[in-house]
Amino acid sequence: MQGLIDIILPVFLVIGFGYLVAWRGLLAEASIDGLMSFTQNVAIPCLLFRAIWTLDLGDSFSLPLLISFYSGSLTCFVVGLFGARYLFKRDWEEAVAIGFTCLFANSVLLGLAITERAFGPDALAANYAIIALHSPFCYGLGITVMEFVRARAAEQPNRDVPMIVIKAMFRNALVIGIAIGAVFNLLNVSLPAPFTDALDMMVRTALPAALFAVGGVLYRYRPEGDMRIILFVCAVSLLLHPAVTWSLGTAFELDDSAFRSAVLTAAMAPGVNCYVFANIYGRARRVAASSVLIASALSVVTAWFWLGTLP
Repeated sequence: MQGLIDIILPVFLVIGFGYLVAWRGLLAEASIDGLMSFTQNVAIPCLLFRAIWTLDLGDSFSLPLLISFYSGSLTCFVVGLFGARYLFKRDWEEAVAIGFTCLFANSVLLGLAITERAFGPDALAANYAIIALHSPFCYGLGITVMEFVRARAAEQPNRDVPMIVIKAMFRNALVIGIAIGAVFNLLNVSLPAPFTDALDMMVRTALPAALFAVGGVLYRYRPEGDMRIILFVCAVSLLLHPAVTWSLGTAFELDDSAFRSAVLTAAMAPGVNCYVFANIYGRARRVAASSVLIASALSVVTAWFWLGTLP
């Protein structure tokens, strides 16, 4: 119980404050959208750039760590895709959007925040290693499968798909921040102290502002129908992903820090990017938005459970 109060609950209280402010109309939708846009396109890319720029790539990028986490991600995408198609009879494009919702854990806003509160800021190296590949992997997989499905439905050649995927990836601010950070890291680029101080000020705004904005955005997308498939998505995201990661991490004998980061990140609810993806293609938007909202609420309990399984 103390772990819930001290570690998890403050994170969700910030989300709750955002939800309350939106519910009471204390901030206009345009203001909340502006705050979300700032965090998604400026503050969080700055955070990711700063983290990847200063990360010890050799020590942090452990293949067993990445296999443990991303095998779970891929498993959830496949289960979500085929579950939506064959259990819930959705068309293939909706099934891909639902699979993406099962795939994309909230690795930054919830994963970083809860891991930091549980184990301290020095325990985040493995989180950043996972995050460095998270948007490229998830968007790359989701966009590729969606574009192949659309090309097949329109009887268009598949040769155009790779260029569509590349263009979409490099319009994503998170991917751009990660890529620039990796370049700076590999080239050992240094920046003047005033610049890094300003960057650090920006970074400190990222998580609290983004959590608050998420609460405001989630109020707008209240659950409406489709409860069976929404609960299916929640179960895949909150139970299957961390279970696969926990099992593989145990088999690979990951060190305690990497194991904690992998399992906690895998246990996070789907992120708002799931709705962004669904909105880009105009498919399964209600399922994506409602799954983010309900899974975020449920993860107060499930994150506590997974936290209790960690060394």
